[in-house]
Order: sequence, then structure tokens, then C-alpha cells
Amino acid sequence: MTAARSAPPRPGDDKSWGKVTTPRTLLSRALSVPLALGFTVFLPLFVAVQPGAGQHDAAFWLQLLLTMYAGARLSAMVLTSRRKLLQGSFWLFVYMAMGVAPLAQAVLGQVPTPVVGPRSDLTAAIALVLLGCAAFDVGVLLARHRPAGRVGGSLKEPRPVMAHRRRLHLLTALAFLGSAALIVKLGGPAVFFSSRQEIIAGIEEAGVSQDGQAGQALLRGFGTVPALLALLLYTRWLITSKFARRKVSIIVTWSALAVLNLIVNNPISNPRYWFLTVMFALLFTVFPVSAAMYRVALSMAVVIALLVFPFADRFRYDEKNYKPVETTSFLEPMALKDYDQIGMFANTITFSESGPGHSYGRQLAGSVFFAVPRSVWSGKPRDTGVMVGQWMGTVNTNLSSPIWAELWIDFGPLGMGAGLLGMGYASARVDRRYAKRARRSSPPGSLISTVVPLVAGYSFILLRGPLLQASGRIAIAGICLALVATYRQDKATALR
Repeated sequence: MTAARSAPPRPGDDKSWGKVTTPRTLLSRALSVPLALGFTVFLPLFVAVQPGAGQHDAAFWLQLLLTMYAGARLSAMVLTSRRKLLQGSFWLFVYMAMGVAPLAQAVLGQVPTPVVGPRSDLTAAIALVLLGCAAFDVGVLLARHRPAGRVGGSLKEPRPVMAHRRRLHLLTALAFLGSAALIVKLGGPAVFFSSRQEIIAGIEEAGVSQDGQAGQALLRGFGTVPALLALLLYTRWLITSKFARRKVSIIVTWSALAVLNLIVNNPISNPRYWFLTVMFALLFTVFPVSAAMYRVALSMAVVIALLVFPFADRFRYDEKNYKPVETTSFLEPMALKDYDQIGMFANTITFSESGPGHSYGRQLAGSVFFAVPRSVWSGKPRDTGVMVGQWMGTVNTNLSSPIWAELWIDFGPLGMGAGLLGMGYASARVDRRYAKRARRSSPPGSLISTVVPLVAGYSFILLRGPLLQASGRIAIAGICLALVATYRQDKATALR
């Protein structure tokens, strides 16, 4: 009996001793050192040495440490041989929203939202964010050592979840109906190309705001989420199937969905974080196997977050109410705009310690049961950001509440650490499964190839918080996925 011939080593295969060096590998190695040093050392130190009125106390040095730690982890995500979308999204958010931007605020002594408590609460918030990041990494390490399931001594891969062809048609019909209802309710397509202020005014005129936040969330959710999910599924179908590219009906449906998303999911009428979700999901659905695109996306996202994102609220207000930022330093927009996550965590600590204490799951319950009207649940909790903002006495209560603050106010530091450890574990497991299955050779209906990019994009909203505001679209996406999901792979149901 002849021994089986082993397959030749592939470029980039970490398990092969005889690695083949390609020009792309050499380029990656050449760029790895400056990239890692840039994210981990040069950019944080460049921000730290800028002139400003901030104090160089324990909070400042902890913030610098957090930024450098997140920079090292983001560099590892960019340079990894596997595409780790969920972990990459996590560290991208931490690096910018919890690292570089708060470091700029600490240097300048300016914050977008007032920190009302003592300086010690800000120091505690930064230390707790560091603890949460370490717990996330511990969860990732634990996921590496989880044994795969065995049946009869052999490894068994769970059956992939696929998109059911006829149910996809039903989801597409739901997408057009939901988006049409939103468009008609707000007065036509033109309002979606004006400003977010006009959208809010249209919701108030339509009487939707009288139904509370749940009513608004459901209307906007059903008007945007099914359309996006249907577009992602059709995009993957066209990219991976020659049959689909030859089918006129599929191309026409995809084109109609693209136009529909251009109306309801454009950057003018939607929050920046939602449009970021749309772009992230589309990018990794169109380029499912490109390691180069993954690395470019994470690296360029840092540049965009620094230079573009602080000014990307141009369409939040109409012409009369828009006030452009006048600045002489690239640090000031990060200190004056929306990166208030560290400060709001500190305010949450101050709020809790001023009397209410921890809520022991009550805030999380409000997010899970977001659709229950207040007329039925009179004591339904408010958004954590809104609750803390009202306690602070701010006029604008549309404030962030990062996942660290959401977990801490419910369960304290141990519960927060356990929650982030679980997030790290789950992210690593899903990323590993995605890397194995998100290939061009995978079936066109493979749901994991569509869902993971969508979750990776939406994780920016989940990490920023508040959870209650993010729950509506999660629930609607879950309903849509349950509608199309199937384990069957026969000719009657599979996308060909």
C-alpha cells in the first residue's frame, strides 16, 4: 500500500515547514514593522507630546498605556494570516474610540461631554477598560484550546446554515414592503437626501414618535435592515455563482435592491455608525477571501477615523443649523465631537456611586425586551446613556454608553470582566469558523459568509452603545435570518 502523497505547502500556510515566499509575503513582512510601530508607539506618542492644557496624572498615563496596548492588538489583527473580522472590529473600535481620541482629549484638556465626577472616577474608568480588554484577550486564548466535537473518534464539523432560495424571495418582498412603508411614512424618497434633522421631523409629523422609541426603532429597522440583508445575500450569490450571473431576474432584483439601499441606507439620512455597518458588510461580502483587502480596510479605517469621521456629521443638520468645526489642530475634532465613550463610562461610575448602585441585570433586561411598550411595563428602564445624561442635566441626552459601562452598571467589575471574556471567546470561535468557510468555493447560500461581515460592522454600534438603541435592528436582523435559514442543501432549496 503506497503512502498518500502530501500536498505541497501553500504560501502563507503556518503549518508547513517549507514556506514559499511570494512578493506579497515579502511586502507584508516589509510593512509589518513600521505598521506595528506606527499604531503602537509613534501615533500614541505623537499625540501625547502635543501642547495642551491637560494634566499628566495617573489618568493620562493609563490612557497612554491603553492606547499603546490597543495599537499592538490592532497591529496583530492587521498582520494576521487569517481574516479575523470580529476581533479586528473590536480592536479598531478600542484603538480609536477608547484610545487615540480620549488620549487627544487628555492632552488638550477638552472633552465632548462633561465629566462631572472626580478625577478618580475617570482614572477608574480607564483602568476598567484596560481590564475589559485583557479579559477579551483571555477569552480569545481560551477559545484556542477548546476541543472540536468528536463522533466515533473522528472530528465532526457542524452542518453549515444555508439560505433557503424561496425564503430569500420572501425576504426580498419583505424588504421592499418595509422600505416602501418607511419612504411613504416620511413623505417620499427626497427626504432621505436632505438631512437627519429632516428625517426626525418627518417621523414626528407622521406621528411615529408618539409610539415611543420602540415604535421608531421598529419602523426604521424594518425599513433598513431587510433591504440591507437581502442585498448582501444577493451580492454573495452573484459573486460566487456563474448561474446567478447569467440569470436576468437575479441581476434585476440585485439592481433594484441596490437602488432601494441607496435611498434608505445612504450616509445622508443615517447615523455614521450605521453607514459604517453597511460599508463594512458590503466590503467583506464583495471581497470574501482577500487578505489584502482585510488589511487595507483595517489600516485605512484608522486614517478615516482620524481625519474624516469627526467631520462626517455634515448631513446631521440642515443648512441653517449646521456649524462647521473651525480648528487649528487635528486633535481638536476628536476632543469636540462624538468620541465620548471614556468620559461617559466615568460619568456612569459617578452616577452609580452617587446612590443608585448597580442594577443587577435590569438595564440588560430593558435592552432584551425593548419592544415591550411602557404602557405595559411601567418601570421599563431607559437607555443607560439617556439615564446618565438626564442625571447630569445635559440638554442633549443622545449620549454613548460603551459596552464596558453597560456591563459594569449591571454586574460590577467582575461581571464586566466575565462579559468581555465571553465576547472574546465567542469572537475567536466565530472568526475561526468564518475563516474556514468564507471562501469562493463555498456554496453561494452560506449564511456565515454574509452574517459575520454584518455583525462585524454592527459591532461598532454595539460597542459604542447604548444597547437599548441598538436592540431594535438586532431583533429585526434575527427575524430575517430565521426566515431564510435552513440546513437543507438539496436542489429545491439551495442557491445555485
